[in-house]
Amino acid sequence: MKRFADYQGRPIRLTDERLAHILQHPEMVNMEAAIPTVLRHPEVVRQSRTDMTVSLYYLYQRATLVGDKWLCVVVKYLAADAFVITAYLTDKLKPGTQVWPNP
Repeated sequence: MKRFADYQGRPIRLTDERLAHILQHPEMVNMEAAIPTVLRHPEVVRQSRTDMTVSLYYLYQRATLVGDKWLCVVVKYLAADAFVITAYLTDKLKPGTQVWPNP
């Protein structure tokens, strides 16, 4: 298991099972090292529209295996825990309430 801190210093864990799931996607194979960077230095953070305990962290990545894309790291926050659910590359940000930078 890996442990990181987000841009607010909150601890977030990434389990081996979740990392294996993320790396099953061929376009994500070289993106593992970028996950803590996205959490620590996101360009945008949005709250999920469907689950208020989930935040989506975005950082634009140039020259990935599939071109220039946003790397999204999805984090679930519980009362005393926070963990990465998944991470993926996307062309555009999902709708949701923007929490960083402050709108």
